[in-house]
Amino acid sequence: MRTGAIGDASETSVKESPIEKGFAFIHAGLPFGDGSECFDDMSTWFTSDTHFGHAKIIGYCKRPFSSVQQMDEALIERWNARVEDGDVVYHLGDFATGGVEAADRYRMRLNGKIILIRGNHDRRSELFDSVFDEVHELLEVKHLSVDGKPQRITLCHYAMRIWAGSHRGAWHLYGHSHGSLPDDPHALSLDIGVDCWGFAPVSLQQIQRAMARKRPKEIDHHQFLTLENEVDGD
Repeated sequence: MRTGAIGDASETSVKESPIEKGFAFIHAGLPFGDGSECFDDMSTWFTSDTHFGHAKIIGYCKRPFSSVQQMDEALIERWNARVEDGDVVYHLGDFATGGVEAADRYRMRLNGKIILIRGNHDRRSELFDSVFDEVHELLEVKHLSVDGKPQRITLCHYAMRIWAGSHRGAWHLYGHSHGSLPDDPHALSLDIGVDCWGFAPVSLQQIQRAMARKRPKEIDHHQFLTLENEVDGD
């Protein structure tokens, strides 16, 4: 686990810290747990909108922290409690404020390989990009497996109505909206921002359970296809 200090760590010592109290996962209005689950054999994670160092985000999104230092330490602690050094984290944007040096300080305290999907608060420069293992504007992932079958996933900072393979069971994960965008129970899309998931990265298995609750249907001329009637093409 990486170590280091950002701000005054003493501010995280409160009578009932967010870490000790636990958070309710609020996505789609369903309780997904309090962050105490066991995550054996998990190596791929997703998250978004950490906004490290962004004091105003506490008020904007009503985050339950008394200071930006407390928020930062809670986010780092929850990240490292789940993510190990050999894991991969897809971060869907708005990593931190404060410039390249600040982003690098936060990144050095976080476990795992971080693949950033750029958000509107992430700088566009080679120096900023060098903080992360990879940086993309949008990314389609095809190599992950769910229940022994390949799962196609489109990753973007912003929510989309249609994405590659959306009528064939492909998933879309996004951030940006901090849980304020109503979830569509008929679309295989999900806000994986920290404000929706207990201020911690989300596992592939958690996402699978959330998607299993949905009842997808077509919203344009493309018929939603099952494995039984799937044909070539997007």
